[in-house]
Amino acid sequence: MQLSIGNAPCSWGVEFADDPRNPPWTHVLDEARAAGYTGIELGPLGYMPENPAILGPALAQRQLTLIGGVLFRAFHDPDQWPKVQDAALRTCRALTAHRAKRLVLIDSISPRRAPTAGRSDEAERLRGAELAGFLDRIRSVARIGVEDFGLEVTMHAHAAGFVEFEDELEAVLDAIPPTLLGVCLDTGHCEYAGFDPVAFYRRHSQRVSYLHFKDIDPLIRRRAIDERIGFYDACAAGLFCNLGDGIVDFRALKGALDAAGFSGWATVEQDRDPTGARSTLADARANLAYLKSSGLA
Repeated sequence: MQLSIGNAPCSWGVEFADDPRNPPWTHVLDEARAAGYTGIELGPLGYMPENPAILGPALAQRQLTLIGGVLFRAFHDPDQWPKVQDAALRTCRALTAHRAKRLVLIDSISPRRAPTAGRSDEAERLRGAELAGFLDRIRSVARIGVEDFGLEVTMHAHAAGFVEFEDELEAVLDAIPPTLLGVCLDTGHCEYAGFDPVAFYRRHSQRVSYLHFKDIDPLIRRRAIDERIGFYDACAAGLFCNLGDGIVDFRALKGALDAAGFSGWATVEQDRDPTGARSTLADARANLAYLKSSGLA
């Protein structure tokens, strides 16, 4: 196994590009480098400069590799499709300008699914023509990324979207061939949705080409689900604790990665409130130290 470890702007609370509480993008780059990381994700489209003449030198100055980017959009809403396509093209152009190779697709939070986040038995599922259209939109963006831009495109399960639970992620993989779509395995979102990321990886190791490392505080998860607390409110309450302090079995994951001979990037993502009291730099350092002590970095 060979892992390179990066971080992402969401670890500094950057979830939406237009949030006035966001720290400056240069601050995120500075602290990612100061914490010892060698790579960074793009973050939400529009947060970091789309002009490569600005972002490129800033990355080089800090010896940071742009790992990839996330397309967090409403694939479930056909009325949003023109905006999804535009964001896909802009993200692909931003990635290829810096020779980044990873495009991660996430179906964004839906009002229809937010009340049942983490509750597989209660959650509405897409069916029939609605499901077919949903899969077609994912397939179309995957094809753009792979065929037009030469990117590695992966699907990421996410709380309160229509690809949250294990059966939904499996359905996407069944419908779209591995030549177009792999998996970005997010350990925290798997646990939040109630399925084991290690077991999933063992079954699908050939399609998992990228990793997001999160850990989950089990007490906050239980409270969020029982009290139907919104996902971002749960994040602000500390849902994603430091790696090694929660329920994800990273040592078992290391064994599975070793057995499969995984080689590639893993990105730490510790979603949080951008105005939270905890030090992002201290947590970023602690997370990397934990991965090193566990043989994952």
